[in-house]
Amino acid sequence: MFNPISHHHVPGSRRHFLRRAGVLAAGGALAPSLLANAMSTSPIGNSPASRSKPSGAKEAAFLQIGILLGTFVRPTLRERLDTAKSRGLECVQVSMDCAGLSEMPDQISSDLVDRIRSDAASSGITIAAVQGTFNMAHPDADHRQTGLRRLRVIAEACPRMGASMIHICSGTRSRESMWRRHPDNNSPAAWLDMAACMREAAEIARQSGTLLAFEPEVNNVVDSAQKARRLLDEIASTHLKVTIDPANIFHTGELPRMREILDEAFDLLGKDIVMAHAKDLDHDGDAGHKAAGQGRLDYDHYLKLLHTHGFRGPLLLHGLSEAQVPGCVAFLREKLRRLESALAQPAK
Repeated sequence: MFNPISHHHVPGSRRHFLRRAGVLAAGGALAPSLLANAMSTSPIGNSPASRSKPSGAKEAAFLQIGILLGTFVRPTLRERLDTAKSRGLECVQVSMDCAGLSEMPDQISSDLVDRIRSDAASSGITIAAVQGTFNMAHPDADHRQTGLRRLRVIAEACPRMGASMIHICSGTRSRESMWRRHPDNNSPAAWLDMAACMREAAEIARQSGTLLAFEPEVNNVVDSAQKARRLLDEIASTHLKVTIDPANIFHTGELPRMREILDEAFDLLGKDIVMAHAKDLDHDGDAGHKAAGQGRLDYDHYLKLLHTHGFRGPLLLHGLSEAQVPGCVAFLREKLRRLESALAQPAK
């Protein structure tokens, strides 16, 4: 079984090792070795300019279009993966309930880990990330510790599973749902509890050789790009990075300033974004609940910002029904085709 690993000291890694997030996400079965190679390279700048390719290069293929695997309801994990492949998808974010366990299990058998890796390889699908969300700001300390213990089980299993990233969230003071806003989310106590939990989670990731990617979300304690930047700077771990989902970052009254807010979010977080989500929204002040292309999100600008800031990783659809998958994949591919065409034009 995969159980918590010991707390032994490992020398700190270099801050630059995530220069190319796509190297980690696209590695599939080779993800653990690619992670090790990335951490052993010589220092390279992390600025957006240093991560971008020369202007005019055809780079729309910098994204791997994927999906949250739970979108497909099938009897087995292999059938879900095969369905994703048949829909033209390249990678997935896996929740452990897709493999017959709870989302945050107390243990994962070695046999199951090997089967997940084998099924993904046979299906030709990369496991871009594993879901490890739990409420890191829950007012009950025992709840947070249980979440950390289960996160360790997932993190320890990831390398053999062929996965290098774990998607997480900062949580909320709500006891009912980790996605529900609570009036105490802005309290100093909520921040302290969440940050302490996040620091322990980052240490688990360091020991297991994985990456954590948390998502700024309007209903969570980290509800803006500014707070996400503060958290990254406080924790200061190369194993803590960001999932960006623009449909989740607009507070009430902010949609008219969409481009300004997106630009600011990428200026603050661009160098630390290792995973991107794709859905949509039709109003601000809450998380988006629309399928990609069905709302008001400026996808042309979003994809251009991902390119400009050197993102080379998975773009994962979610918040959609299975029936909407073909249309959303076609929507993203058309947007990427147009971006590629624009990038191919000579600079004036």
